Amino acid sequence: MARERRESRMNAATKKGLVGVVLLVLLGGGGALWWLRAPVDDGSFVRGNGRIEATELDVAAKTAGRVAEILVNEGDFVQAGQVVARMDLRTTQAQFAQARAEVANAESAKQTALAQIAERKADVTMAEAVLVQRQAEADLAQRTSSRSGSLLARQAISAQTVDEDAARARTAAANVNVARAQITAAQAAVTAAEAAVEQRQAAIDAARAVVERLQAELEDGVLRAPRGGRVQYRIVQPGEVVAAGGKIVSLVDIGDVYMTFFLPEMAAGRVALGSEVRIVLDAARQYVIPAQISYVASVAQFTPKTVETQSERQKMVFRVKARIDPELLRQYPQQVKTGLPGMAHVRLRSEAAWPQALQVHLP
Repeated sequence: MARERRESRMNAATKKGLVGVVLLVLLGGGGALWWLRAPVDDGSFVRGNGRIEATELDVAAKTAGRVAEILVNEGDFVQAGQVVARMDLRTTQAQFAQARAEVANAESAKQTALAQIAERKADVTMAEAVLVQRQAEADLAQRTSSRSGSLLARQAISAQTVDEDAARARTAAANVNVARAQITAAQAAVTAAEAAVEQRQAAIDAARAVVERLQAELEDGVLRAPRGGRVQYRIVQPGEVVAAGGKIVSLVDIGDVYMTFFLPEMAAGRVALGSEVRIVLDAARQYVIPAQISYVASVAQFTPKTVETQSERQKMVFRVKARIDPELLRQYPQQVKTGLPGMAHVRLRSEAAWPQALQVHLP
């Protein structure tokens, strides 16, 4: 029995030794494979860690009011201009109907004023005709009075007749002045009627401006997506009252995705806009995503605690953005997720070849 126990212990020890040897071989092989696939640190590449970010957009109410309905849910994809929510617009709709009625009333009043202009112009024409008649009567009366004076000198008529003809002449002259005054009054009435038309037109313009304003408010009450993207959050729920500028839905523009990372001064100074970048996410290390440098900060800042540089940590670093091609993003809309950490590898020399480990590899 003792001999069997010794043999059993020896077999167990032998198995453990073999397992250890196998693990060492595997670890050594894996390390060698990693060493072969890792980027060569010859100054052609630099890397920094960061997170995937995207442009965030908020769909907000322009004016205070109650949210009537929200037509999208979190995670939904929306197109630019798509209706995502509606505000309660019943009060505005009633005001809009009232404003349109006021426009109709103002237009009717203008038509009445135009008719009054035509009527006043007819009065002017009539007054001018009366003036012609009165001038003819005055001319006849004046001639009759002159002839009467000649006849009186020859004692052909009585003095009374001469006086009567002279009175008629004076009356006719006065009638001419009255006719001229009537023309002036009629012309003044035309001017007043034209001013009334201008007032009615001003009232129409004011009423139409109110209609346009209320129509704009009705359109603003229908909330649309400013860009295509994915719904990140529903900030409020239907029935809630929001203030002016209150956020309703938060969107993520999945066509504008980038990684923000930090590079030390010596490396940032060699990075040019448009430089090629390869992004490797921690959650999907098997994929390599191509990108390009779209932004390099012009002012250095203190190193954030979460930043790791390829070399020793620097006291001051520059913020850099690597933007992913929007055409590439359109092919993988479901895979775009913000907040994922990863590593950005930047090629500093355009003639340097990308290592095997950083060749583009997509799902």
